[in-house]
Amino acid sequence: SAWQARWDGDTGTMSLPPGFLDELRNRTSVAHVVGRKVIWDARRSNQGRGDMWAPCPFHHEKTASFHVDDKKGFYHCFGCGAKGDAIKFVTETENVGFMEAVEILAREAGMEMPQRDPQARVKADKHALLVAVMEAAVQHFRLQLSRGAGGDARGYLEGRGLDHAALDRFELGFAPPGWEGLRETLAAKNIPVEHMLEAGLVRKSDKGRAPYDVFRNRIMFPIRDGRGRAIAFGGRAMDPDDNAKYLNSPDTPLFDKSRTLYNLRAAREAAGKGQTLIVAEGYMDVIALSEAGFGAAVAPLGTAVTKPQVQMMWRVADEPVIALDGDAAGLRAAEKVIDVALPLLQAGKGLRFALMPEGKDPDDLIRAEGPAAVQAVLDAAQPMVDLLWARATKGQTFDSPERRAALDKTLRTAIARIEDASVKHHYAQAIKDKTWALFRAAPAGTRPKRPAAGGASIGAKQSLLASSADAETALREAVVLATLLTCPDLAAEFEPRLEAMTCSDPVHAALRDAILRSIGQEDAMRGNATQAIGAPALESLFAARHVQVVPCIRSPGDPELARNTVAEALDRLDAMRGWQAELAEAETDAAAWEDEATTWRLSQAARSRHGSGRRNEEADTDYETAPNGAQIKRDEKQALDSLLSQIRFDRKER
Repeated sequence: SAWQARWDGDTGTMSLPPGFLDELRNRTSVAHVVGRKVIWDARRSNQGRGDMWAPCPFHHEKTASFHVDDKKGFYHCFGCGAKGDAIKFVTETENVGFMEAVEILAREAGMEMPQRDPQARVKADKHALLVAVMEAAVQHFRLQLSRGAGGDARGYLEGRGLDHAALDRFELGFAPPGWEGLRETLAAKNIPVEHMLEAGLVRKSDKGRAPYDVFRNRIMFPIRDGRGRAIAFGGRAMDPDDNAKYLNSPDTPLFDKSRTLYNLRAAREAAGKGQTLIVAEGYMDVIALSEAGFGAAVAPLGTAVTKPQVQMMWRVADEPVIALDGDAAGLRAAEKVIDVALPLLQAGKGLRFALMPEGKDPDDLIRAEGPAAVQAVLDAAQPMVDLLWARATKGQTFDSPERRAALDKTLRTAIARIEDASVKHHYAQAIKDKTWALFRAAPAGTRPKRPAAGGASIGAKQSLLASSADAETALREAVVLATLLTCPDLAAEFEPRLEAMTCSDPVHAALRDAILRSIGQEDAMRGNATQAIGAPALESLFAARHVQVVPCIRSPGDPELARNTVAEALDRLDAMRGWQAELAEAETDAAAWEDEATTWRLSQAARSRHGSGRRNEEADTDYETAPNGAQIKRDEKQALDSLLSQIRFDRKER
């Protein structure tokens, strides 16, 4: 039939279940995949916006005509015309088939490949048929809005400030009050009732009658996925006495409301052009924001924000702004978002919160005061740590040790849910600063202990320890990289450890990647390194004093010495990462004031750090740990033990 002919099947995906490739594309950064094969043009590229340029890997050129739009997930070469997504890039550059490319990317994304399903073709066909059913429903509802039955709905929308262009942009429609209008329209197009049921458009009657329309007397908002396909509807009741003001489609093979955001496709495009991603509460808020110039607006679908939705937001923008109504319900919604997002936080991936004036939502504020008022609220958006603090302290006094202990426990419990060690450390530090500011004016005898004069506090010691560690880490990274550039034949031997080396300096990271790309082509390693970071930066690396003093770099020609130098530096980097992780845990567990547990944790970190300063074999053979935790040479300890033994013997004789 005509509605079935709209779908153009992709035979390459028939063995995969519906939605698998969409999820894979959502989890995969095309810039990361392409970055393994190209060297980005630093002058033209904007990594923060996912706008990357490089010489094309498919044809020989010197200019950067190969463009990657990481937000949209596509690449395009303006020279040779090559274009596609991450899957196609892998098939073209790795000389593999479609399914093998999918397996490679799924493995990298942590997704398990589905088992071969003999019914997969049938499922994919059904998925496409249901999309076509939904598109037919979109057209039906739009037509009804333009007819006589949609008069009241049109009047309501005009009263909300929406003109005909806005109605067309968002494809708004109307479901008349009848029980079977949509069902009869779709049946006239030879669409089976079973497909209407599966798409969530009609519902079975419990009275033995024919299935009836789910949406009746409602303004209809089509819900599309990230690829622009109609997958569900939201309906706003025209009857003020209706039990459900808003009604969404039920979960179907096409639609999972916990994994969908309204207006995602348009918002992703606007965010790619530099607009702030705004997360509003409902359909009308999104439409009002978009019409006022805030095109990167999305909304969850009638429920609290979910984990998959937060991850979808971060796929579009690193720091979305949650725009909530300025009332008690809005604050409760913010608290729910915080609880969902805390375990998911990563370095560079966060949330900010913009609370509207009390009693207003974004749509109200735009109509009352205009877009500038909304922009002012967005500019004043607070980081999530501020709302976490406000939730724990609002309306309370802390005039006793017990109340302060309760606050401390509440905040510790919340911060402990953050899985990223670096983010957890910085949240703990921010909370400690806020705690000190809150308690410093407390009555005498209840204030946290100030650091003693002439001595450093634990916080200060932590800061000094961390800053010196960062510098030492960078120095050792430089030694590893410079040594391998001096003796490029060793790179293959250290390839796994080099891949695992997390560089503290972006220049070091670029140099590491250039060395890894050159394995198997060692003669080109120095040239690739120069192209990656530039000749001045490479000269600065080798001119640094800590690099010049390394024997195998100052006087190259001894592969064994170079091998030992790289191995030792990598060993020390691994050890340092261990004690830094311990330090981060100790800082996270630190209370607003010092205690014995914190001191013990920091002493353990210090011991680990001391151990990182020596080679493992040196520690095992030449050193022992004294009762106080200090490392002393074994021969010196033996001499001391002998002397003490002699002194005790002499005393006994006397």
